[in-house]
Amino acid sequence: MAISADDVFAETMSPELIEASDRRTRELLEEFETLQQLRKARSLTQEHVGKKLGKKQVSVAQLEKRSDFLLSTLRGYVRALGGELDLVVRFKDHAPVVLAGVGEESLAEVPHAPNRAESAKKRLARRPRRLRTHSTA
Repeated sequence: MAISADDVFAETMSPELIEASDRRTRELLEEFETLQQLRKARSLTQEHVGKKLGKKQVSVAQLEKRSDFLLSTLRGYVRALGGELDLVVRFKDHAPVVLAGVGEESLAEVPHAPNRAESAKKRLARRPRRLRTHSTA
């Protein structure tokens, strides 16, 4: 079952924090307004990214035009570019917090629970969902 970013944010973040996240997203998008610009900055073609994702070029073109998609989709796209996607929450009174496993396609890939995939699946199956976090202080 896929979980959208909006669902995760609504369950775990205050409206103020969501607005701060949206503001930061807009700032980052000023650097690269589109996924297409990010891909081109890496000197990669849609065909290359499509091969890495196991999709056709036309699917990559459609993805690059979208403004809303699953975190797992964005994570896969970034990996196809040779990068890693990290979700970081910043508070004024706390060190940055990395949200681990959000948008992961496979629970076995969650960095802090490599031998506990089954218990993680059971934990994620319960409502409300809780995110595992760790500090990057």
